[in-house]
Amino acid sequence: MSTVAEVRTAGAGAGPVSRPAYKVTGRRVLRSEWAKLWTLRSTWITLALGLAGLLVFGSIAAVRYKSLTTSGGTRMGSGEFVNASAVTLALFGVRFGQLALGVLGVLVAAGEYSTGMIRSTLAAVPRRLPVLWSKAAVYGVVAFVVGVAGAFGGFLIVNAVVNGTPAHMSLSDSGVARSLLGAGLYLSLVGVIGTALGMLMRSVPGAISVLVATLLLVPGLLSLLPTSWQDNIGPYLPSNAGEALYALQHAPGTLSAGTGALVLLGWTALALAGGAYRLVRKDA
Repeated sequence: MSTVAEVRTAGAGAGPVSRPAYKVTGRRVLRSEWAKLWTLRSTWITLALGLAGLLVFGSIAAVRYKSLTTSGGTRMGSGEFVNASAVTLALFGVRFGQLALGVLGVLVAAGEYSTGMIRSTLAAVPRRLPVLWSKAAVYGVVAFVVGVAGAFGGFLIVNAVVNGTPAHMSLSDSGVARSLLGAGLYLSLVGVIGTALGMLMRSVPGAISVLVATLLLVPGLLSLLPTSWQDNIGPYLPSNAGEALYALQHAPGTLSAGTGALVLLGWTALALAGGAYRLVRKDA
Protein backbone atom coordinates (compact mmCIF):
# COMPACT_ATOMS: atom_id res chain seq x y z
CA MET A 1 0.00 0.00 0.00
CA SER A 2 2.82 2.37 0.87
CA THR A 3 4.57 1.51 -2.38
CA VAL A 4 1.51 2.48 -4.40
CA ALA A 5 1.26 5.75 -2.53
CA GLU A 6 4.88 6.53 -3.19
CA VAL A 7 4.46 5.89 -6.90
CA ARG A 8 1.38 8.10 -7.07
CA THR A 9 3.13 10.88 -5.17
CA ALA A 10 6.14 10.73 -7.47
CA GLY A 11 3.89 10.76 -10.52
CA ALA A 12 1.89 13.69 -9.24
CA GLY A 13 4.97 15.73 -8.46
CA ALA A 14 6.57 15.11 -11.83
CA GLY A 15 4.17 17.49 -13.54
CA PRO A 16 2.76 17.13 -17.07
CA VAL A 17 4.68 14.89 -19.42
CA SER A 18 6.54 17.01 -21.98
CA ARG A 19 5.82 16.24 -25.62
CA PRO A 20 7.97 17.19 -28.59
CA ALA A 21 6.78 20.36 -30.27
CA TYR A 22 6.17 20.10 -34.00
CA LYS A 23 6.30 23.31 -35.99
CA VAL A 24 4.88 23.85 -39.46
CA THR A 25 7.75 24.96 -41.70
CA GLY A 26 8.02 25.56 -45.40
CA ARG A 27 10.37 22.61 -45.77
CA ARG A 28 7.94 20.25 -44.07
CA VAL A 29 5.04 21.44 -46.18
CA LEU A 30 7.15 20.87 -49.31
CA ARG A 31 8.00 17.36 -48.16
CA SER A 32 4.34 16.67 -47.49
CA GLU A 33 3.28 17.85 -50.94
CA TRP A 34 6.10 15.84 -52.52
CA ALA A 35 4.85 12.69 -50.77
CA LYS A 36 1.24 13.35 -51.74
CA LEU A 37 2.18 13.93 -55.39
CA TRP A 38 3.76 10.51 -55.74
CA THR A 39 0.91 8.75 -53.95
CA LEU A 40 -1.54 9.84 -56.65
CA ARG A 41 -2.30 6.89 -58.90
CA SER A 42 -2.57 9.22 -61.87
CA THR A 43 0.85 10.84 -61.38
CA TRP A 44 2.99 8.16 -62.99
CA ILE A 45 0.50 7.52 -65.79
CA THR A 46 0.03 11.19 -66.70
CA LEU A 47 3.71 12.03 -66.53
CA ALA A 48 4.46 9.03 -68.72
CA LEU A 49 1.81 10.17 -71.21
CA GLY A 50 3.28 13.67 -71.29
CA LEU A 51 6.80 12.33 -71.87
CA ALA A 52 5.59 9.83 -74.45
CA GLY A 53 3.68 12.55 -76.27
CA LEU A 54 6.85 14.58 -76.74
CA LEU A 55 8.93 11.59 -77.85
CA VAL A 56 6.36 9.78 -79.99
CA PHE A 57 4.87 12.74 -81.84
CA GLY A 58 8.33 14.16 -82.49
CA SER A 59 9.49 10.82 -83.86
CA ILE A 60 6.42 10.49 -86.09
CA ALA A 61 6.99 14.00 -87.44
CA ALA A 62 10.65 13.18 -88.11
CA VAL A 63 9.80 9.95 -89.95
CA ARG A 64 7.20 11.80 -92.02
CA TYR A 65 9.70 14.53 -92.85
CA LYS A 66 12.32 11.93 -93.81
CA SER A 67 9.89 10.20 -96.14
CA LEU A 68 9.16 13.49 -97.92
CA THR A 69 12.76 14.33 -98.57
CA THR A 70 15.13 13.17 -101.29
CA SER A 71 18.88 13.30 -101.57
CA GLY A 72 18.59 16.30 -103.87
CA GLY A 73 16.28 18.41 -101.74
CA THR A 74 12.65 18.34 -100.67
CA ARG A 75 9.46 17.64 -102.53
CA MET A 76 7.18 19.03 -99.88
CA GLY A 77 6.12 22.16 -101.77
CA SER A 78 4.30 24.45 -99.37
CA GLY A 79 3.50 21.73 -96.83
CA GLU A 80 3.82 22.00 -93.07
CA PHE A 81 7.35 20.61 -93.08
CA VAL A 82 8.84 23.35 -95.25
CA ASN A 83 11.79 24.92 -93.40
CA ALA A 84 11.44 22.29 -90.68
CA SER A 85 14.38 21.70 -88.37
CA ALA A 86 15.26 19.04 -85.83
CA VAL A 87 14.07 21.41 -83.09
CA THR A 88 10.65 22.11 -84.60
CA LEU A 89 10.14 18.42 -85.32
CA ALA A 90 11.23 17.40 -81.81
CA LEU A 91 8.79 19.88 -80.25
CA PHE A 92 5.90 18.75 -82.46
CA GLY A 93 4.33 17.02 -79.44
CA VAL A 94 4.38 20.01 -77.09
CA ARG A 95 0.66 20.62 -77.63
CA PHE A 96 -0.11 17.10 -76.43
CA GLY A 97 2.37 17.29 -73.58
CA GLN A 98 0.87 20.53 -72.30
CA LEU A 99 -2.53 18.91 -71.92
CA ALA A 100 -1.16 15.92 -70.00
CA LEU A 101 0.95 18.01 -67.64
CA GLY A 102 -1.72 20.68 -67.26
CA VAL A 103 -4.39 18.11 -66.36
CA LEU A 104 -2.11 16.55 -63.75
CA GLY A 105 -1.57 20.03 -62.30
CA VAL A 106 -5.34 20.33 -61.90
CA LEU A 107 -5.49 16.93 -60.17
CA VAL A 108 -2.73 17.94 -57.75
CA ALA A 109 -4.96 20.67 -56.30
CA ALA A 110 -8.60 19.96 -57.18
CA GLY A 111 -8.19 16.25 -56.49
CA GLU A 112 -7.90 16.96 -52.77
CA TYR A 113 -11.23 18.76 -52.82
CA SER A 114 -12.83 15.78 -54.58
CA THR A 115 -11.59 13.34 -51.95
CA GLY A 116 -12.02 15.65 -48.95
CA MET A 117 -8.33 15.36 -48.05
CA ILE A 118 -8.04 19.15 -48.26
CA ARG A 119 -9.62 19.42 -44.79
CA SER A 120 -6.78 17.41 -43.25
CA THR A 121 -4.23 19.41 -45.23
CA LEU A 122 -5.56 22.76 -44.04
CA ALA A 123 -5.89 21.49 -40.48
CA ALA A 124 -2.18 20.67 -40.55
CA VAL A 125 -1.28 23.98 -42.25
CA PRO A 126 -3.73 26.57 -40.89
CA ARG A 127 -2.10 29.50 -42.70
CA ARG A 128 -3.23 27.87 -45.97
CA LEU A 129 -1.12 29.81 -48.47
CA PRO A 130 2.01 27.65 -47.96
CA VAL A 131 -0.09 24.75 -49.25
CA LEU A 132 -0.60 26.45 -52.61
CA TRP A 133 2.99 27.65 -52.92
CA SER A 134 4.31 24.19 -52.07
CA LYS A 135 2.00 22.41 -54.50
CA ALA A 136 2.97 24.82 -57.28
CA ALA A 137 6.70 24.60 -56.52
CA VAL A 138 6.84 20.82 -56.22
CA TYR A 139 4.79 20.10 -59.31
CA GLY A 140 6.41 22.92 -61.28
CA VAL A 141 9.85 21.36 -60.74
CA VAL A 142 8.59 17.88 -61.66
CA ALA A 143 6.90 19.17 -64.82
CA PHE A 144 10.06 21.08 -65.77
CA VAL A 145 12.21 17.97 -65.44
CA VAL A 146 9.78 15.90 -67.51
CA GLY A 147 9.46 18.63 -70.13
CA VAL A 148 13.20 19.14 -70.48
CA ALA A 149 13.81 15.37 -70.61
CA GLY A 150 11.18 14.99 -73.32
CA ALA A 151 12.48 17.95 -75.33
CA PHE A 152 16.14 16.91 -75.27
CA GLY A 153 15.31 13.21 -75.68
CA GLY A 154 13.03 13.99 -78.60
CA PHE A 155 15.72 16.16 -80.17
CA LEU A 156 18.27 13.33 -80.02
CA ILE A 157 15.83 10.85 -81.55
CA VAL A 158 14.70 13.25 -84.27
CA ASN A 159 18.26 14.24 -85.10
CA ALA A 160 19.16 10.60 -85.64
CA VAL A 161 16.15 10.12 -87.94
CA VAL A 162 16.75 13.22 -90.08
CA ASN A 163 20.51 12.75 -90.32
CA GLY A 164 21.66 13.76 -93.81
CA THR A 165 18.70 16.09 -94.43
CA PRO A 166 18.50 19.89 -94.20
CA ALA A 167 16.67 19.53 -90.87
CA HIS A 168 19.67 18.02 -89.10
CA MET A 169 21.11 20.26 -86.38
CA SER A 170 23.66 20.14 -83.60
CA LEU A 171 22.91 20.79 -79.96
CA SER A 172 25.57 23.50 -80.06
CA ASP A 173 23.84 25.38 -82.90
CA SER A 174 22.55 28.83 -82.08
CA GLY A 175 19.22 28.81 -80.26
CA VAL A 176 18.85 25.03 -79.99
CA ALA A 177 19.51 24.64 -76.26
CA ARG A 178 17.47 27.76 -75.52
CA SER A 179 14.47 26.39 -77.45
CA LEU A 180 14.59 23.00 -75.73
CA LEU A 181 14.92 24.55 -72.28
CA GLY A 182 12.16 27.00 -73.19
CA ALA A 183 9.86 24.09 -74.01
CA GLY A 184 10.54 22.61 -70.58
CA LEU A 185 9.83 25.95 -68.92
CA TYR A 186 6.61 26.38 -70.87
CA LEU A 187 5.34 22.93 -69.85
CA SER A 188 6.33 23.64 -66.26
CA LEU A 189 4.36 26.89 -66.18
CA VAL A 190 1.35 25.20 -67.80
CA GLY A 191 1.48 22.66 -64.97
CA VAL A 192 1.60 25.45 -62.38
CA ILE A 193 -1.33 27.20 -64.07
CA GLY A 194 -3.25 23.92 -63.91
CA THR A 195 -2.50 23.68 -60.18
CA ALA A 196 -3.67 27.25 -59.63
CA LEU A 197 -6.86 26.64 -61.62
CA GLY A 198 -7.53 23.50 -59.58
CA MET A 199 -7.25 25.52 -56.38
CA LEU A 200 -9.41 28.29 -57.82
CA MET A 201 -12.18 26.13 -59.32
CA ARG A 202 -12.05 23.31 -56.70
CA SER A 203 -13.52 21.06 -59.38
CA VAL A 204 -11.54 18.71 -61.59
CA PRO A 205 -13.91 18.88 -64.61
CA GLY A 206 -14.34 22.64 -64.29
CA ALA A 207 -10.64 23.40 -64.00
CA ILE A 208 -9.75 21.08 -66.90
CA SER A 209 -12.40 22.76 -69.05
CA VAL A 210 -10.98 26.21 -68.32
CA LEU A 211 -7.44 24.97 -68.99
CA VAL A 212 -8.33 23.39 -72.34
CA ALA A 213 -10.34 26.44 -73.38
CA THR A 214 -7.46 28.76 -72.51
CA LEU A 215 -4.81 26.74 -74.31
CA LEU A 216 -6.72 25.49 -77.35
CA LEU A 217 -10.19 26.97 -77.87
CA VAL A 218 -9.54 30.67 -77.32
CA PRO A 219 -6.62 30.86 -79.80
CA GLY A 220 -8.84 29.19 -82.41
CA LEU A 221 -11.79 31.48 -81.75
CA LEU A 222 -9.50 34.49 -82.06
CA SER A 223 -9.39 33.91 -85.82
CA LEU A 224 -13.04 35.04 -85.95
CA LEU A 225 -12.11 38.52 -84.72
CA PRO A 226 -10.88 41.38 -86.93
CA THR A 227 -7.28 41.19 -88.06
CA SER A 228 -6.26 44.16 -85.92
CA TRP A 229 -7.59 42.39 -82.82
CA GLN A 230 -5.74 39.22 -83.74
CA ASP A 231 -2.48 41.12 -84.10
CA ASN A 232 -2.90 43.01 -80.82
CA ILE A 233 -4.34 40.22 -78.65
CA GLY A 234 -3.13 36.95 -80.16
CA PRO A 235 0.58 37.14 -79.23
CA TYR A 236 -0.29 37.69 -75.55
CA LEU A 237 -2.41 34.57 -75.10
CA PRO A 238 -0.73 31.97 -72.85
CA SER A 239 -0.25 29.37 -75.59
CA ASN A 240 1.11 31.88 -78.11
CA ALA A 241 3.42 33.47 -75.55
CA GLY A 242 4.65 29.99 -74.68
CA GLU A 243 5.26 29.18 -78.33
CA ALA A 244 7.38 32.32 -78.61
CA LEU A 245 9.33 31.10 -75.58
CA TYR A 246 10.50 27.91 -77.29
CA ALA A 247 10.39 28.92 -80.96
CA LEU A 248 13.71 28.60 -82.76
CA GLN A 249 12.87 31.43 -85.16
CA HIS A 250 10.33 34.18 -84.57
CA ALA A 251 7.98 35.32 -87.32
CA PRO A 252 7.05 38.99 -87.70
CA GLY A 253 4.34 40.04 -85.26
CA THR A 254 5.24 37.43 -82.66
CA LEU A 255 6.86 38.02 -79.29
CA SER A 256 10.53 37.48 -78.60
CA ALA A 257 11.56 34.62 -76.32
CA GLY A 258 12.18 36.97 -73.39
CA THR A 259 8.91 38.83 -73.81
CA GLY A 260 7.01 35.58 -74.22
CA ALA A 261 8.50 34.32 -70.95
CA LEU A 262 7.45 37.49 -69.12
CA VAL A 263 3.90 37.31 -70.51
CA LEU A 264 3.56 33.65 -69.56
CA LEU A 265 4.91 34.36 -66.07
CA GLY A 266 2.30 37.10 -65.78
CA TRP A 267 -0.50 34.67 -66.64
CA THR A 268 0.92 32.19 -64.14
CA ALA A 269 1.05 34.84 -61.40
CA LEU A 270 -2.55 35.85 -62.19
CA ALA A 271 -3.75 32.26 -61.90
CA LEU A 272 -1.87 31.78 -58.63
CA ALA A 273 -3.33 35.00 -57.26
CA GLY A 274 -6.85 33.76 -58.04
CA GLY A 275 -6.15 30.41 -56.42
CA ALA A 276 -4.63 32.09 -53.35
CA TYR A 277 -7.63 34.40 -52.92
CA ARG A 278 -10.10 31.52 -53.12
CA LEU A 279 -8.02 29.41 -50.75
CA VAL A 280 -7.85 32.14 -48.09
CA ARG A 281 -11.35 33.56 -48.41
CA LYS A 282 -13.47 30.45 -48.83
CA ASP A 283 -13.88 27.46 -46.55
CA ALA A 284 -12.74 24.07 -47.78
